[in-house]
Amino acid sequence: MGRFTGKVVIITGGGSGIGAAAAHRFAADGATVVIAGRSQDKLDKTVADAPAGSTVVAKACDTSDQEAVTRLVDEVAREHGRLDTLVNNAAIARPGTVADLDAATWREVMATDVDGVFYASKAAIDHLRATRGSIVNVGSVSGLGGDWGMAAYNAAKGAVVNLTNAMALDHGPDGVRVNAVHPSLTATDMSEGIRSDDEVMDKFRDRIPFGRPAEPAEVGDVIAFLASDDARFVSGAHVPVDGGLGASNGQPRM
Repeated sequence: MGRFTGKVVIITGGGSGIGAAAAHRFAADGATVVIAGRSQDKLDKTVADAPAGSTVVAKACDTSDQEAVTRLVDEVAREHGRLDTLVNNAAIARPGTVADLDAATWREVMATDVDGVFYASKAAIDHLRATRGSIVNVGSVSGLGGDWGMAAYNAAKGAVVNLTNAMALDHGPDGVRVNAVHPSLTATDMSEGIRSDDEVMDKFRDRIPFGRPAEPAEVGDVIAFLASDDARFVSGAHVPVDGGLGASNGQPRM
């Protein structure tokens, strides 16, 4: 038996990158995993690539739409009889300083990266109370400190930090744990533009002691740990998955 045998997990943004890697890790450990996202094609690929004999189900959903995400969560709990873990992973990033960004782009980022976390968590909380389950939010080192030229993304991920804290305090008495992982640069579709720029990548490699981006599975493994009984007394935690970047205080290697 796996760590999550008999458990039901929802992962938003499950069509690629960290969400897909987390889905495969939970599924390999016995969970029934429901992945949600906007692209049915990407979701279907995550399902097709799942470990043999595992259960990964795709449901198209825009998590910035409160009615849609509430329907999704309630439908999963009804169809599978329970909900044990919600992984809030769906996110977008748009470059720009405060001076550069227009209001529509700001709202687009906030709608997915902050509102979506709130909507999904609000829909899931009663189901998680029933199972004494957990929420794992996927933040970013960009929410723990700033980046140049990414004002909306930084602000959104910073909001996820304190929303995680608030939910951990409010729902701990109900037995619901709430934690967050904070990756640094990760080899996903969202970071492809950065990773294809040799000059930018040289700067990243100079600041990350491991000298490379994270692999999605390296983040997915930490998500699974936080959702597991191995972390049963862990709540309100913020776990950087950053190859030692935080230890360096952003300074280049000598």
